[in-house]
Amino acid sequence: MAIVKGEKEYFEGIGEIRYEGKDTDNPLAFRYYDENRIVQGKTMKEYLKFACAYWHSFNGNGSDPFGEPTHIFPWDVKSDPVERAKDKMDAAFEFITKMNLPYYCFHDVDMVDYGPDVAENERRLRVLTDYALKKQEESGVKLLWGTANLFSNRRYMNGAITNPDFHVLSHGAAQVKAALDATIALGGENYVFWGGREGYMTLLNTDMKREKEHFARFLHTVRDYARKNGFKGTFFIEPKPCEPSKHQYDYDAETVIGFLRQYDLLGDFKLNLEVNHATLAGHTFQHELQVAADTGMLGSIDANRGDYQNGWDTDQFPNNINELVESMLIILEAGGFQGGGINFDAKIRRNSTDREDLFYAHIGGMDIFAKSLLVAEEILQKSDYAKLRKDRYASFDSGQGKAFEEGRLSLEDLRDYAASNGEPRLVSGRQEYLENLVNRYIF
Repeated sequence: MAIVKGEKEYFEGIGEIRYEGKDTDNPLAFRYYDENRIVQGKTMKEYLKFACAYWHSFNGNGSDPFGEPTHIFPWDVKSDPVERAKDKMDAAFEFITKMNLPYYCFHDVDMVDYGPDVAENERRLRVLTDYALKKQEESGVKLLWGTANLFSNRRYMNGAITNPDFHVLSHGAAQVKAALDATIALGGENYVFWGGREGYMTLLNTDMKREKEHFARFLHTVRDYARKNGFKGTFFIEPKPCEPSKHQYDYDAETVIGFLRQYDLLGDFKLNLEVNHATLAGHTFQHELQVAADTGMLGSIDANRGDYQNGWDTDQFPNNINELVESMLIILEAGGFQGGGINFDAKIRRNSTDREDLFYAHIGGMDIFAKSLLVAEEILQKSDYAKLRKDRYASFDSGQGKAFEEGRLSLEDLRDYAASNGEPRLVSGRQEYLENLVNRYIF
């Protein structure tokens, strides 16, 4: 990949991040992510499809509800919004290409600041889209997915597409159209919907049925526009249970799949699952992955983690090897992602203020996924992991168990089998053995 810089080098002194092997002491090198290594018949680069989240990496400034920004960007100084956005994109592509990241993802307002004028916002985004296209052509970096931010502006305080005011909905539609046009122009492989405020704070003032119908109608409208204009990619919905809304209509994977099925949208939509959103919903990330994989809906993931002491979306970079090995087992058995990849929807901490910190964070995230992929592949190929799980359901592979699965037994038949065969024997689930098995291959 060619390193692409603007007129100014923002990460001076940091070169291309390369694979040096697990014994390297270089903190600015990969220990496990060897992009050309073959796993399950594909290179790591093809299998993992890593992407940089434009918003956290180049817009997040380290501020929180109790303190001012701590990340002061040298690309964020010009007064003109378009010129300032170009500087930011110069920095972004310099970083992305030095990191050897094959993809990036963006919200519309990440690319360039928006104001209250729809036409002016569209003009600004078109300018930055043209600028991004040149960067992509120079570097070979691709757009994994685009999306529109329909949650930050105060007009969306009661939602965007599910807002009770049609005027607000129309502004959301204008943003989605422009973001989708940009995604198509940039060859984006997918488009994401995250309903940050598509939900309610109280049912006392909410017609939930009508709001969900509006949401479905809008998704059909966007799908039809995109297909008419040549978009051949997949649409993703990203589940999240709450925060900022008390209850969001895209609560978790099961909820979204049920919604898509109810409103006849399964053919065009899949899921973009986020680790921290899964835990906020009271699930493990593995659970959400398995739900999606079992229904053929595993489209893409947002990689991060939460904090066990905080009940909110902290978006930290991933570092839990056990969680990710178990997750990669599911992803490998599902045959990989359907259209998407691994987007680092994660941000460096407020007190991580050195320019190297953004590199350390992504290097660590890419390495732990690469290591997890290798461990998962080894478990599937060398251990009895898959056999143990298959054997646990062996009673359904023949005889009356198989007849039940095929729908050939009545309730009376089931009763008679129980009466004739006495008390079942206890069969161990061997949980501790399997947990030790995973650790054995990790270590």
